[in-house]
Amino acid sequence: MEKLKVLNKVTECGVVAVVRADSKEEAILISDACVKGGILAIEITFTIRDAESVIKELADHFANHSEVVIGAGTVLDDTTARMAILAGAKFIVSPCFDKQTAKLCHLYQIPYMPGCMTITEMKHALEHGVDIIKLFPGDTLGPGFVKAVKAPLPQVNVMPTGGVNLDNVEQWIKNGCVAVGVGGNLIAPAKTGEYEKITENARQYVQRVNTAREGLQ
Repeated sequence: MEKLKVLNKVTECGVVAVVRADSKEEAILISDACVKGGILAIEITFTIRDAESVIKELADHFANHSEVVIGAGTVLDDTTARMAILAGAKFIVSPCFDKQTAKLCHLYQIPYMPGCMTITEMKHALEHGVDIIKLFPGDTLGPGFVKAVKAPLPQVNVMPTGGVNLDNVEQWIKNGCVAVGVGGNLIAPAKTGEYEKITENARQYVQRVNTAREGLQ
């Protein structure tokens, strides 16, 4: 049931913060700012040095905040996935589909969200038990692509990453996405140490996702 709880938390919030940083300290400050703004799903990418220690520290930090889920991103293989899971990651995100990673996540009952671009890739991922497809790169494909994909694959749960911003996030949701992954547009103020601006950005993303969902009811 833990896997279902994690999936529900990700989709209920509707926004996953993709955290890339130059240090562990910066990654933790960014994550904290995102949570303050209402983004409760944090993806720590393995482009960060000592990413597994960041995941462990954040998992401990938010241990008493039951709504927050910490995941790992830019996971290219099952070895990295297992490392992340043992550190406390509750979901695994990859830029592409990897069969061995899918098997490992399925074994541990951890949601696996691989990057896919084509119907064939999505079908292959679904056959291996993937619950959410990361549409990547989103800026290349655009919100209209989701609508086209869901005609032959209405059962697919899509989360675009790359190119999602405050101007188009509502369109992604209206076209059928269960969540969006947001990185650069959200966390850019970290470069100047303005973490309160990240909190405000996070708040706006969550508000716009909620507004889009209300319009679908």
